[in-house]
Amino acid sequence: MAKLLAICAVAQLRHDPGSVGVTAIDKRPIEGAVKVGRYGVYGDVQADRKHHGGLDQAVYAYSQSDAEYWAGELGRPLAPGFFGENLRIDGLDVNELHIGDTLRVGDPNAAGSSRVVELVVTAPRVPCQTFARWVGGADERGWVKRFSTAGRVGAYLSVAKTGKIAAGDLVEIVTHDPNAPTVRDVFTGAHA
Repeated sequence: MAKLLAICAVAQLRHDPGSVGVTAIDKRPIEGAVKVGRYGVYGDVQADRKHHGGLDQAVYAYSQSDAEYWAGELGRPLAPGFFGENLRIDGLDVNELHIGDTLRVGDPNAAGSSRVVELVVTAPRVPCQTFARWVGGADERGWVKRFSTAGRVGAYLSVAKTGKIAAGDLVEIVTHDPNAPTVRDVFTGAHA
């Protein structure tokens, strides 16, 4: 079964030369159980709300296997939160999840139902120039294309059931539609 390695929220807003002027991509792990509401992880923000956040992009999940791939490609360790993700998940390829799949994250053995969150897969992440600047700017020319071509983009999720989650919690797929396109299919246009 898959496991939540980290839950991350913005550490600080950073100056960015893009049109918004700041970015909230600097996400870092939070200790302990963290509340997840309809608009995402408590304590997290989005600087560019035109392109990020909202009910359909409340939470961004990234796979540990993809992070390890990029660590090898970039030649450096990539801690949870590096990709701007809220959830770093081990043992599950989020790119192969189907749109509409529901994930249950939490500790089902904890007292009360508030230690379980349900998330619905809504869309792939579309990389942008802010992300490219965060990854390495001039040192990583062509980053958006490189990241896109690899198809290791991660998934946006809506929050169907609010509650609290923590690193170490189990992640399971509770509803699955094999006829729906995968996150990767939607990103590459293969579902058309």
